[in-house]
Amino acid sequence: MNNHQLFRFHTITEYHRAAGLPKPAHPLISLVHMEDLNRPLAEGPFSLTYDFYSISLKRMKNAKFKYGQQASDFDEGVLFFMSPGQVFGMDIEKGGVIHRPEGWIILIHPDFLWNTSLAKTIKQYEFFNYSVYEALYLSDKEETMLTTIAQNI
Repeated sequence: MNNHQLFRFHTITEYHRAAGLPKPAHPLISLVHMEDLNRPLAEGPFSLTYDFYSISLKRMKNAKFKYGQQASDFDEGVLFFMSPGQVFGMDIEKGGVIHRPEGWIILIHPDFLWNTSLAKTIKQYEFFNYSVYEALYLSDKEETMLTTIAQNI
């Protein structure tokens, strides 16, 4: 029996509610610190899809994620991007201890970008597309720099 759960979030507020977070300060953009998540989305393997963009830097021991067709781990800092409708999956390694995730997620609803030049060109950025087939592994220096930027948002 497959107990793999699929979650779909239409709004950033729905995601906040499911993760046990307070209501976002703005309904169209949010920065979530992974250590602030109050409950896991699922106890076992799961997949999720958003109706908004996400940029995230995650680190979690004993977890594998599936992004596009690639399976990778969270042991080192991993930066990845999702467009609305893409599927991200995660599985905890058998016998593994579930560790609290570290990192952050920036969630951006397409309406936030409405009538901007970025809204017209965002599909040109390959890192928001599975055609890249992998997430980006960062050096410690790159991870520190991006985390500083995220904290300033």
